Formats: sequence, structure tokens, C-alpha cells
Amino acid sequence: MTDNATAADYVWEPTPAMVDQANVTRLARAHGIDGIAALRERSVQDISWFWDAVVRDLGIVFREPYSAVVDLSRGIEFPDWFVGGTLNVLDSCLTRWARDPETATESAVVHESEDGQITTLTFAQLEAEVERVAAGLAGLGIGRGDAVALYLPMIPEAVVALYAVAKLGAMLVPLFSGFAPGAITSRVQDADAVAVIVADGTIRRRKRVAMEPPLEQAIAACPTVTHLIVIDNLHDGTEREGTERDGTEHDGADQASGTDARGEPAAYDRVRWADLGGAPVPTEAMGSDEVFALAYTSGTTGRPKGAVHTHAGFLVKTASEVAYSFDVSAGGVFCWITDMGWVMGPLSIIGTHANGATLLLYEGSPDVPDLDRLWNLVERHRVTMLGVSPTLIRTLRLTTDAERAQDLSSVHTLGSTGEPWDPDSYEWLAQGLFGGRVPIINFSGGTEVGGSFLAPYPVERIHSCSLGGPSLGMDVDVVDDAGNSIRGEVGELVCRQPWPAMTRGVWKDEERYLESYWRTFPGMWRHGDYALADETGWYIRGRSDDVMNVAGKRLAPAEVEGVMTTHPAVSEAAAIGVPDPKKGETVWAFWVPRPDATEDVSDQLRAMIAAELGNPFAPSVVCRVERLPKTRSQKIMRRAVRAAALGTDPGDLAGAENPESIEEIRAAIDSR
Repeated sequence: MTDNATAADYVWEPTPAMVDQANVTRLARAHGIDGIAALRERSVQDISWFWDAVVRDLGIVFREPYSAVVDLSRGIEFPDWFVGGTLNVLDSCLTRWARDPETATESAVVHESEDGQITTLTFAQLEAEVERVAAGLAGLGIGRGDAVALYLPMIPEAVVALYAVAKLGAMLVPLFSGFAPGAITSRVQDADAVAVIVADGTIRRRKRVAMEPPLEQAIAACPTVTHLIVIDNLHDGTEREGTERDGTEHDGADQASGTDARGEPAAYDRVRWADLGGAPVPTEAMGSDEVFALAYTSGTTGRPKGAVHTHAGFLVKTASEVAYSFDVSAGGVFCWITDMGWVMGPLSIIGTHANGATLLLYEGSPDVPDLDRLWNLVERHRVTMLGVSPTLIRTLRLTTDAERAQDLSSVHTLGSTGEPWDPDSYEWLAQGLFGGRVPIINFSGGTEVGGSFLAPYPVERIHSCSLGGPSLGMDVDVVDDAGNSIRGEVGELVCRQPWPAMTRGVWKDEERYLESYWRTFPGMWRHGDYALADETGWYIRGRSDDVMNVAGKRLAPAEVEGVMTTHPAVSEAAAIGVPDPKKGETVWAFWVPRPDATEDVSDQLRAMIAAELGNPFAPSVVCRVERLPKTRSQKIMRRAVRAAALGTDPGDLAGAENPESIEEIRAAIDSR
């Protein structure tokens, strides 16, 4: 079968100057290593050497030095990293820059809201705000080991809250800002959170989106929550709705009441963010393996899984990603269009600040007031590393041309993650918009990984749509069903050795952790992705549970979708497998038309797929739909598409931006 992505012709070539000046070149030269291929090989030959080298190269601050980089005495599933060391993420990300006169006045956070308001915090100002908020949280009784959830848009207070929680040694629980009450409840309950920090609301697509009411509804069923800290983000001073007050003031707090899941009274203090403060509190010295954050991801059963990330592991891995893959350092401006509830939110904060760079936050929709908003953002703030999704670029490509009035010369690297590229959109961005000047660092990992498994580096040739190769320090492989290494064909993505940001388990569910990642191939982490590695690079071909088995042959959704999106009438596509008595599974394909497409080209698409992939893989159903269900980060939810096609329960849709699209797909199928 032809692999659509690897068939593309475009290859990015680094200039000698870019290779010479790259952060990853500095690391290699310090150890007498010539080139990225040799560094990749050395990084997995001795993972202790590599991760120690990263700590030293990036100046990661340990208060007490570690006696060993990694201890595997409890087994590969339960590694102990940076043994005996103590630290706090603040030491490396904030304190060292805020206390240095040369960097204290540099911008740490720049925020632009959808209505154009801009806020800037220097490292010194950020530290002062963190000190104030941490003192206030400590005054509420929050301390080491307590879980504190964040239900916030991408605002400066999200950064302050993250660091304030970490300073106290408490555990961060980031929540997707679009979650409905049920999804919030399940995560807050699982984490036993004692407090939630929420914005009263945000503005998205020019509309006020209330965040406090759904949060209050959610925590009415969470008896462990004793404090609700509210940020006045809409700045209108209006009375909140949906919660009764008892009228008594408690040092800047109101007593709010709701009911728990049994209908019994549940009480918590409502505290105004602006009223937090108190005597300064020390930054806790945390053991390397003490918990920094619980990052929840939806499992295949729909029940969320809490990935457990530590102060040392998450810090070291994310700092290395931003430094070496995205080539960011002090003076750079890092911007990723994302949400605090996805791993890219905390990764952006920790990774950027560990390297002394500026973090640009955008709060709102990137197509308001028009599709030039993203490029205006880049020009206005001189962004050096811009993270985008393929779906966003496909939208921009359909409605704009590559000739931009904006000055995009500040961009040094482009980032992407979460979904496959199609060659046309990839090359429009890389060649058409940026003239082949900058690399697209298309990386793949996940919430449980704490960063990437696969990533290209800006010092190597990068083929169109490619993920480059294994990330440094990541001993990844593609294997067949027997666990044997394979190349040139689709197989399971695995990792043969641990890494610092590997989740320490599934929160409160060790059996689920072992079953999810370690039981399929004993001694190897099975990530649940199908991948392809060949001479042009590495490519993700979809989740294992997305991949179809048609007449005994594996067929990845991306292979079908890649053919469909080459048709000029097709904007987006999704392919799923449905049960078939003869083939085991047969392909059903769905496509979204471009704005100017009026003709139903379903028959043409079926013929194209048959010609490209072979007649056995021609879809039995090809259906035009107006929308596909997606997450807020614009990933297509194939699980939901399949449920719509089969008329089954789609499971947890808390992360869906447009859940109503499922019924639209069902209606389109019924009307065929």
C-alpha cells in the first residue's frame, strides 16, 4: 500500500548556520559527539549518561544533588529518577531568573486576549504574584501533597497558579477549560482535590463563556473541595449565578453551599483571587519523585486516567523538548495555541521558563476577528516558536493565500502535535508561507509521556509530514504482534527503556497502569499508537484501537484519510472500521466539503481509495457531513465518529468542542 505522507516530495534542509547555532549541537559538542544520529544512538545506549548531561547542559537546579540518575531495582515499570535529589520546579523556572538582575526585568509572560488587551509580567513581577498567591493558599490550609485543580483559560493567572501550587508542594490538577460539569466532577473526585481555582469566565468567538457556574455545579458532588478561588477575568463585577450565599464574610471569602452526590449539604469557601495574600512562605524542597501534577486523559473506556508527573521528571523532560527540539533559549518567544487542560499547557509553561524564554499566551479563538489573527499575533509579539495544529492550518489554507502582509521573520521554528498532517497543508505552511526557511517540528507523545516519543530536530533533514525519529533519550521502536522490531510496515509503537517524565502510574489504580502500558509486551511500554518507520522518517498511523483490520490486513485511518484530502472538494476526512461478516471489518469514510464545494464527490472518493490502496480497502460507505466531532485542540474524535455510525454510546465527550456533530453524522447516515 502506498503511504500518502511518505510519498510527498518536500524535504526541509537546515543551513550550516542553523546547525552550528542550535542548542542540540551545543549538547553534542560538549560530549564530543558529531551529529544528531550519533547523539540519538548514544542517548539510549546509556540513559543515565544522557539525562545527567541534559541536567548539566540546561542548568537544572537541584538543592540536594542526586546520587544516581535512575534506579530500576523495582522493575522497568517503576523507575526512580534522580535518586536522593531535592528540588522544586520554581528553582529552575522562576527563581533563578527573577533573582538575577540581568534577567529579572525580562518578560516572562505576555498575554493577549481575544479583544486585543495585552498584559505583560516580567520574571520579577511573576515571582511577586506567585509569592502573594502561595501565601494566600497556605493561609487557607493548603500545603504539601494537597491536590489543587485549575479550571482556567490561557491567562497569566494560570501561570501564577501553577507556580504557586508547586511552591507549596501541592499537586496541580489542570482541567480542560471546555469541560462540562460531569467531566470536572470525575477528575476532581479522583484527585481528592481540596481546592479549585476558576475564572469567572472568558471570551471566545466574541461571546462570554461562563466558567464559574459549571464548576460550582461540578464541585457540589465533590466533598473534599473546601475552597473555590475565583479570578475576576471578565472584569465586570457582576453577581455570579447559581449559588446561594449565607451573607457572611470570611477574610475575603464567602461561604457557598451546594449538595453532594447524595443530596447532602456540601460547603466550601468562595475566595477572591485578588484577596489572596499573607506572610511569605518558603518554597518547598521536593524529592525528585514527589508529585508535581496529575494530568488526566480519557481512557478507551471513557473513564479518565490520572497520569502522575513529578517535579524532577516533568521538568527535565519538558526543558529538553523546548531546548533541543524547538531550539528555544533566553530571548525567545514561545507560543502554542493550546489549553491549560492538555499536557501542552503545563509543558509550554515549564519548558519555556526552564530555558529563560518568554511565554506568549493567547486567550480566545485564533480566527477572531478574522483568519489573519494568528499571523498578526506572530508579528506583534515577535514569536520565535509557533505551535499550531494541522486542522488550523487546513482552515487557514482554504481561505487565505501564502502571500502575507505580516512580517513573520521572527519565527525560527514551527511546532505541531496531536494529529497527522496531509502533505498539501504541511507544504503550504512550510514552503508557501515560510519559503522553506524554518523547520516544522512535528512531535508525538502524550499526557502519560510528559512530552514526546518522536520528534525531528532542527539540525537534520525533515521529510514532509514526518515525525523525524526517536526523541533523544527515548528508546522507541515499531514492533509486530510478537514484539519483533519491524521497518517499512505498520506496527505497534513501544519504548524499551524508561524516561524521566514517564507517568509514575495511573493515580490510585496500579492495575490499570500495568494493563494499559506493560502487559501486551512484557518489559516494553506499549503506547497504543500504530506507527511506521522507513528511510524517510517515522509516522504515526493512528491509535491501535482506531486501526482497522480489513480481510486480515491492517489499515490505518490516516492512509484512507490521506487519499481523500487530496481531492480539491475535501476539507477534512475521517475513516473508521465497522463490523463486516465477510471481511471482519469494512471501511466507512466521512468527509467535510470545502466552502466552495457543492458537488457530492463520494463516489469519486471511493474510486480514488480503491485505486490508491487496493479494491479490498474501498469503503462500503462514503458519506458527506458538514462537521466531524473534535476536541478543542482540533483532534478528530474517531471513537465518537464510530459510535455515531454504529448507533452506540460514544462514551466520555467532555473534551468535545462540538458534540452535536455526532447526531448530525447519524442523520446523514440515515438519509443515505
